Amino acid sequence: MELREMAYFLAASQTLHFTRAAALCGVTQPTLTRGIQKLEKELGAPLFVREGSTTHLTALGRMVQPRIEDIVARSRSVRKQVSLHLRLQGSDLRLGVMCSLGPARFGALLGRFRIAQPGIDISLTDATPDRLSELLLQGDLDAALMVQPEAFHERLKPEPLYAERYLVACAPSHPFAGRRSIAMRDMDGQAYLSRMNCEHRDILRDHLHAAGARLVSACRSEREDWIQCLVAAGMGVCFLPEFSAVQAGLVLRPVEDAPVARQVCLVTVAGRRWPAPLARFVEATRRTRFTNGHSCDQTNTRCASV
Repeated sequence: MELREMAYFLAASQTLHFTRAAALCGVTQPTLTRGIQKLEKELGAPLFVREGSTTHLTALGRMVQPRIEDIVARSRSVRKQVSLHLRLQGSDLRLGVMCSLGPARFGALLGRFRIAQPGIDISLTDATPDRLSELLLQGDLDAALMVQPEAFHERLKPEPLYAERYLVACAPSHPFAGRRSIAMRDMDGQAYLSRMNCEHRDILRDHLHAAGARLVSACRSEREDWIQCLVAAGMGVCFLPEFSAVQAGLVLRPVEDAPVARQVCLVTVAGRRWPAPLARFVEATRRTRFTNGHSCDQTNTRCASV
């Protein structure tokens, strides 16, 4: 059965007049009649009884009418959704965000993108790099903003956006707050709050070991906001990517003798065709300038970009 034939049948069943039904469908009466006859042949029985100038539905016609109405309505809905999608209305962008990535660098970008593409619904999925990689490869994400200290999976294509350093975060009352920079050896004996999802944890630990510094574990959590809040409250210190700070009152100081940085990338699946929303987002991301120059002012409670 073809949708065109079903539309002819519905028009005729509503008007019970083949000439008027043909006019509603924008075709000639013979064309409409042939379409309905073809449908009747496929179903194996008549749909209409025509008695002189009177036309009415058969029992089969009355039975199939609501079902054909449903099929035609669903088809129209699908076509409408496709049309809206192609015009980026009602389409979605499934974006993964690494759980240790701060929102500061992307808030303005997403805000501008929403203004430029108001029809795209953005969903953000927070996860670890390994989980984001899985979701990308499974097709559950369109792209991901993430860091990978090791090599990315061979099917993933990373596009570097910016680098950010690891800094020492402390409370304003901590002795580190009065210094312009911190040496790894200065971390010896410090109460440390561990960010369990820190992807460079092993690298930082090796630098501490090389400097002869041993930390005193005070707390560990998968929640970045909790760790930052506890640091600001004076419970201890932690290493923190410079653009991940969201807690007011944090003091950030650079490490002078063992700089560690991470490369934040926009990651897609190599060879996979981009849906229109993703293509627009990649374009917007490429137009965004992420500066990498920074300075830390010891009189400030934040590490400022320059």
